[in-house]
Amino acid sequence: MNPWASPSNKQALLLSHETIAMRRLLVALCLLIVAQWSAPAVAQARNQLGPLCTTETTPADKMVDACTKIIALKVFKGEQLATVFFWRAVGWNKKGDYAKVIADATEAIRLQPSQAVYNLRGSAYYDKGDYDIAIADFDDALKLGQPSGIIFHNRGNAWRGKHDYAKAIADYDMSIKADPKSAFSFQNRGISKQALGDLDGALADINQAIRLDPSLPQPLINRTAIWRAKGDLDRAIADGSEAIRLAKEKPPVNIMTPANSVLISGYTHRALAYEAKGDYASAREDYKATLAIVASDAGSKANQATARVRLSLVTDASAPIPRDAPSPTTQPTTTPAPQQTGAAPALSPASAVRGTRMALIIGNGAYAHVKALPNPANDARAIAKSLRDIGFTVSEGVDLDRAAMQKMTRDFLREAARAQVAVVYYAGHGVQVDGRNYLIPVDVALRPGASMTEAMIDMDTIMAGLDDQVRTNILIFDACRNNPMAQQVASAGNNRGIEGASGLAAPTSLGTGATLGAGTLIAFATAPGQVALDGEGANSPFSAALSRHIGTPGLEVQQMLTRVRAEVVSTTKNKQVPWSNSSLLGEVYLAEK
Repeated sequence: MNPWASPSNKQALLLSHETIAMRRLLVALCLLIVAQWSAPAVAQARNQLGPLCTTETTPADKMVDACTKIIALKVFKGEQLATVFFWRAVGWNKKGDYAKVIADATEAIRLQPSQAVYNLRGSAYYDKGDYDIAIADFDDALKLGQPSGIIFHNRGNAWRGKHDYAKAIADYDMSIKADPKSAFSFQNRGISKQALGDLDGALADINQAIRLDPSLPQPLINRTAIWRAKGDLDRAIADGSEAIRLAKEKPPVNIMTPANSVLISGYTHRALAYEAKGDYASAREDYKATLAIVASDAGSKANQATARVRLSLVTDASAPIPRDAPSPTTQPTTTPAPQQTGAAPALSPASAVRGTRMALIIGNGAYAHVKALPNPANDARAIAKSLRDIGFTVSEGVDLDRAAMQKMTRDFLREAARAQVAVVYYAGHGVQVDGRNYLIPVDVALRPGASMTEAMIDMDTIMAGLDDQVRTNILIFDACRNNPMAQQVASAGNNRGIEGASGLAAPTSLGTGATLGAGTLIAFATAPGQVALDGEGANSPFSAALSRHIGTPGLEVQQMLTRVRAEVVSTTKNKQVPWSNSSLLGEVYLAEK
C-alpha cells in the first residue's frame, strides 16, 4: 500500500503561510487575554494557557486542554475565538481524532473563514477518506486568498485518493511551480506517475525528492515500491531499511502527519519485499512490527489489515486467515476432504517470476445444510478452462468445505505476492452481514446462537491480502444465488446483533484506506443488494456469458464486462444487471491482442 499516493502511507504536509499567520494572531490574542483577565488569570495565561494552546510543538493533550480552558472563559468572539478553535483543531489532529478536528474547524469557519482553517479541515476529511468533501474545502481555501502551493499539494492528495491521477499530477505541478524545493510534491507526483504505469518517470521524481531532503523516510518508502514493481527486491529492501531507520531517528513532528503512519508504512513495504523474495522469517518480523504500532489514520489501518493477513500466510499454513478486524475465531469441525480439480502446484520463490498471471477459481454448490445449487461446479470449471487457455496458472476448487476453502485461499494469496495479475472467481452462495460480504463453504451450518460469520470466508479479508500497489487484481463474484440463507441469517443474528441483507454489499475495500495502486476491478453477477440467478441450463447466466468473452483476444477487461452485462440483461429479460467497480489505472487485457 502506498502511503503517500493514497491513504495508506500519508505524506507529511508543510505548514502554510496562513498557518504561520494564525500563530502570529495568537500572540496578539495572548496579549488581549492579559488585558481582560484578573491578575491571577493573567499570570496563568502568560505562563500556561496561551503558549500551550498556540505553540505548534505543544503535546496534543496539553494543547487541547489549554485551548478548551480559553474557550470556557467566554471572553472572546469572532476572529479571536476562531483562532482558538483552529488551534484546538490542530491539537485534535495530532491525536488523530478527525471528527473533532472537523467540528472545531467548522466552528472556526463559522466565526471567521480563512485559508488555514479550510486547509486543516480539508486535510482531516482527507484523513477520513472523504475525498470529495476534502476537495471542496481545498477549493474554498484557494478562493479565499492567493494561490498556495501547499493547498494545491493537499488537493492533489485528495485527487490521488479518488484515483484521478491526471488531476493529481496537475495540482502537484502547480505546487512545484510555487515551491521548486518541495520534496513532498515531487514525491507525490512520482507516486501518481507510478500509479499510471510510468515507473521511470516516477523514479525520476522520487529521486529528486530524496535529493532535496535526504532525511525524509517517505520518498524512500515509495522508491521501495517502485523497486518491487521493477523486480529489484534487494534495492527495495535496502530502501525500506533506510526509511525505517530515518523514521525512528527523526519521527515526523508536523501537525498534518498522522502519528506512526510513516513507520507503519515502512515496515509494511519492506515486509512485502522480503515476502516476494521468499525471506518469510524477515517478512514475519516486519509484519509483527507493523501490528505492534498504534494506527490512527485510515491508511495506516489499511496497512495493518494487509499485514494481519500476510502475517498469517507466512506463519502457519494450516491456520485460518484472520479477519481484518482482530476478532476471535472458532475453528469449525473438519469434514471429509472435498473434491478439488486442477489444483496448481505451489510456486517456490526461486521459480516464481515477475509477470506471473494467477487465478483462484472456486465453485460451491453441493451444500449440506442449505439449498444446493446445480451450476457453480460447472461455472468454475468453465471459467478455469478459459483462463488456462489464455496462459493463467489456475488453482481450482469445487464444492469446498471451510477448511479446504481456507487452505486454497491462503495458498493462493501467498503465491500472489509474486504475481503481476491476480484473478479471483467465486460461484456459489454468498451473504451480506452487517455490510460485509461472506462466501459460503459447502459445510456451513448456521444455527441460532452460533457466531455464523466464523463459518464463512470474509471477502474483505481476501481483498486485504491482495492490497498491494504492484499488482493488478480482478475479482469476480457470481454469488448470492436465490439467497436461501435469509432465514438462518435472521435467526442467527438476533443473538449477536448481526443483520443480514439480501444480495451482496458494494465493497468498501476500494474506498477508505485502500490503495491497490496497480488497479483493482471488482465485478458482481448482479447489482449490490440484488439476487443473482443460478440459471436453468448448465451454467448461470452470468458465468455462461463470462466464459464466452473472457478469453477473447485483444478485448480490454472492462469492455469484456460490458459485453457480459449486455448479454446477461438480455438473457434474463432485465431481471439481472451485472455490476462492477474499478480502480484500474489503464487498459488491462486478460487475453493478449
